[in-house]
Amino acid sequence: MNKAINVYVVIMAGGIGSRFWPRSRERSPKQLLEIAGEKTMIQNTVQRLNGFVGPKNIFVVTNKLQKSAVAKQLPTLPAENIIVEPIGRNTAPCIGLAAMFVHRLDPDGVMVVLPADHVIRDEKEFLRVMDVGVKVAHESSALVTIGIQPTHPETGYGYIQIVEDEKSKNGALPGAGVFRVKTFAEKPNLQTAQRFVESGDFFWNSGMFIWRADVILNEIKRSLPELHGYLMSIEPTLGTSLFEQSLEHAYGMIRGISIDYGVMEKTEGVYVIRGDFGWNDVGSWDEVYRLATKDEQGNHLHGRIISFDTKNSYIHTNDKLVATVGIDDLIVINTHDAILICKRGASQDVKEIVDHLRRKQMNEYL
Repeated sequence: MNKAINVYVVIMAGGIGSRFWPRSRERSPKQLLEIAGEKTMIQNTVQRLNGFVGPKNIFVVTNKLQKSAVAKQLPTLPAENIIVEPIGRNTAPCIGLAAMFVHRLDPDGVMVVLPADHVIRDEKEFLRVMDVGVKVAHESSALVTIGIQPTHPETGYGYIQIVEDEKSKNGALPGAGVFRVKTFAEKPNLQTAQRFVESGDFFWNSGMFIWRADVILNEIKRSLPELHGYLMSIEPTLGTSLFEQSLEHAYGMIRGISIDYGVMEKTEGVYVIRGDFGWNDVGSWDEVYRLATKDEQGNHLHGRIISFDTKNSYIHTNDKLVATVGIDDLIVINTHDAILICKRGASQDVKEIVDHLRRKQMNEYL
């Protein structure tokens, strides 16, 4: 009899969403806001897992400032399933830490790693792809990632190049959209992105991963031995009163590195599954505008707004009245203490404002 596959979902939710300032702040970041819909992004992420895993098998990795808000927004999640990093060290330490929690429950358990702040339009297809990924990861002991079928030459995403032959490691899943990875590519310029899309053998890198807990810990040991050593110093304290102290000590020495650069790009035999389920990482206010419903003038207006001769703009206000006259192609975000006015197409640079505020120690606006 085949052993049942235990599946665990790890949701990475520790970022501050700097491109979504001034709505996104350190205590109320993008993933805890209603950016795309009536529920918050992390609530939508958990809701779409209904029928895939239960709340006991969902872990959220966040930080101290956001822990209470995460717990409040996800009341069905066990308190011990909210893992708090002392400081953000990028995705490799985050995933390694969560893998130890899963490994303690089941070394062969399959981890599905998801960002907290993505939009998925076709949830049925999304869960089908997750099911395929779980089977591939369990049976092949491979690292699996999800690649998104490109719809246009996008310069804001990394890319994954596939080997031409479509198959799983043992050829057992023909037609399932499983490919061997040839290489990972960093965010390209527009000309390179156009070449990638025209070639037909590149996917967008979604930042979603599937693997067994023991496999990813072994790969971290091989590719990032220093990180693995610090994780192993924490491991004996899991579930004890010494955990927070050992975690603080280790994170004080851990160097931040992404799972893509630290592990995925160094590992042979990585597999990617094609995802075509209406994915968007909602990485900027421009993407929010693109996804939003619009009126006859191409505007999306939220809150108390009076607009005359205003076109193709995204305007959001929480309390104060906002009035616009004769504007085109703008993003206007009004909060209780700050206003952002940005030309559409330039919202990726909003993070520069956050960096400036941090350099000037204007913490009341962060």
